[in-house]
Amino acid sequence: MVKQIYSKYPMVKYLRKEALPTALCPGCGGGTVLNAFANAIDQLKIDPRDLVVVSGIGCSAWIASPYFLADTLHTTHGRAIAFATGVKVGLPDKKVVVISGDGDLASIGGNHLIHAARRNIDITVILVNNFIYGMTGGQVAPTTPFGAKTTTTPYRNVEHPLNIAEMVAAGASYVARWTTAHVYQLIESIKKALTVKGFSLVEVISQCPVQYGRRNRMKEPAEMLRWFLKNAIPISKAKNMSPEELEGKFIIGEFVNRERPEFVDELNKLIDEVQESFGLKGE
Repeated sequence: MVKQIYSKYPMVKYLRKEALPTALCPGCGGGTVLNAFANAIDQLKIDPRDLVVVSGIGCSAWIASPYFLADTLHTTHGRAIAFATGVKVGLPDKKVVVISGDGDLASIGGNHLIHAARRNIDITVILVNNFIYGMTGGQVAPTTPFGAKTTTTPYRNVEHPLNIAEMVAAGASYVARWTTAHVYQLIESIKKALTVKGFSLVEVISQCPVQYGRRNRMKEPAEMLRWFLKNAIPISKAKNMSPEELEGKFIIGEFVNRERPEFVDELNKLIDEVQESFGLKGE
């Protein structure tokens, strides 16, 4: 029965059928992100054999491994971007993609995220932001909204969340943010991120009804999606709004799309220069 259902899904050719159905909780946004990524790969006609997909630890790390049918690295907590950097330097012809969550990439691995963007290394990061540490019990995260309840902030969170897209925009070549309720826009941004030369980030605001939603009066996935749609503000409109008006809102759209020198290209230029200075060029 399961095989019959998946045989009708056009993107199944990009999935590891032996790993289906997924272990993701009912209503999790991870399936939407996986679908959007598969569609982007399909529309760009990228051969999965030319991909290396890297993930860390957490619910969103499972999107790439074990479900996407390509070479994948399931790495240690917070170190996905560090592994991806090594892959890109060693295999510059490969398209290197990181898919993981906010706890993994922006908390434990936040330092790697900042400096990969600063270096502008040619990797694509799809950061799934569900506001919480989902796999480990629903603890507060650096992305948890102000006033929200978690297992470690049972009364309310008194910290303001980290603005990931705005922070990374300081160095990256491409940055966008969408929610899982904006699927077509998400696919288009993933496609752009995969084709831009340099560091690219697509932040995906995603629902976690099990750990986040039920503690914040949104027990059903549809309630969280309606919350996203109600509070999503296009970046063009947000520019004319005050910080007070933007409190609790999700600014969506493209933040950065520009050309900057790319790290691996500059590193290889340096190697050529040094070899030439020592008379080693061509040896």
